[in-house]
Amino acid sequence: MRAPTKFMAYCVEIYKNAKKMTGKNVFNLFEKYGVLGYVIDCYGALHTIGAQYTIEGIGEFIASRETG
Repeated sequence: MRAPTKFMAYCVEIYKNAKKMTGKNVFNLFEKYGVLGYVIDCYGALHTIGAQYTIEGIGEFIASRETG
């Protein structure tokens, strides 16, 4: 299932607000670690859970890419 653009924008917004970052910084971070690909791949699960779990999932994905 392909993630709609609105959901990807939602993920940027909730992450931005949670981490107190600018939208540009979040987009650059997401681009650096391939987060948008993660969102597309995991859309089926991500769009059914709450914002806090989505933020945590994205954070864990980024952490795994930083250390891996």
